[in-house]
Amino acid sequence: MIESKAQLDEAAARIAALKEEIGRVIVGQQAVVEQLLWCLLAGGHALLEGIPGLGKTMLIRTVADCISLQFSRIQFTPDLMPSDITGTTLIDFGTQGAAAHRFQAGPIFGNLVLADEINRATPKTQSALLEAMQEGTVTAGGETHQLPKPFFVLATQNPIEQEGTYPLPEAQLDRFLLKIGVDYPSREELKQIVLRTTSITQPKVSVVLSAAELLNLQMSARQVLVADEVLDLAVKVVMMSHAGEPDAPEEVKRYVRFGAGPRAVQAIIAVSKVRALSAGRLHISWNDIRQTALPVLRHRLVLSYEAQAMGLSSDQLSEAILTAVEAAR
Repeated sequence: MIESKAQLDEAAARIAALKEEIGRVIVGQQAVVEQLLWCLLAGGHALLEGIPGLGKTMLIRTVADCISLQFSRIQFTPDLMPSDITGTTLIDFGTQGAAAHRFQAGPIFGNLVLADEINRATPKTQSALLEAMQEGTVTAGGETHQLPKPFFVLATQNPIEQEGTYPLPEAQLDRFLLKIGVDYPSREELKQIVLRTTSITQPKVSVVLSAAELLNLQMSARQVLVADEVLDLAVKVVMMSHAGEPDAPEEVKRYVRFGAGPRAVQAIIAVSKVRALSAGRLHISWNDIRQTALPVLRHRLVLSYEAQAMGLSSDQLSEAILTAVEAAR
């Protein structure tokens, strides 16, 4: 809990230390690391999208090593069954032949769960994550089991391979707080990656945050204040993603079939609070809203066929929304 400026500065310093420790292994990708930490500190799940070999899995593994969390990895494949994720009920036979039912927990029972190549599993298996991501529980054999806290799902997917993949349904996508795009490293970053990964000694990270300290930082972020006019702007951003809104940009009216729902506003505010806390502020600003809106809206806008044929992205339409809101301030 934050009761003084010193506590606010300490919270910001802890977040900076975590980011610095991750940087001992991960070269570049500052925006990706920052957005991933936004999710963790806001208590949400993240979907990382990028071509193979950009270090998505290593980044998630490094974050788990920096925070004292139980790490669990699930490799999604077409033959993966829901019970392979959530667990199943087994029958144990005693010495007298008496049968007893026992729940065998699956790999979803971890603090930080890596759902690798999530779009390779069938929709039936993908849906096994819905209850876990929204409620923090797993129901099997008529019994509900509580997942450990904190609980995060960090999923990865490859955008270029379509064969043998199953696009995530909208309900599943909406459960992710942010969709984070992972891009190519620069030339200098690529040289550093090669030097680090081909030398005798491999960089290692230390634990800089415990699970309890992470939960405290999450509570501190929730204390960040939101002024009415800033909240109005966040609501306006989401409402202007709807083609039926009178003040929506022309691009949205023409190319967006379905806009973002209420979870988008919740996500923008929650992540903006984390961004403000990281900067040592106890209030959020329009700039926080502007910086966090893109990864929040990226997977929540359903584009028309015309927009897809023209190669438009949700980021371009989100930029049009933000520009319109900024101009109307």
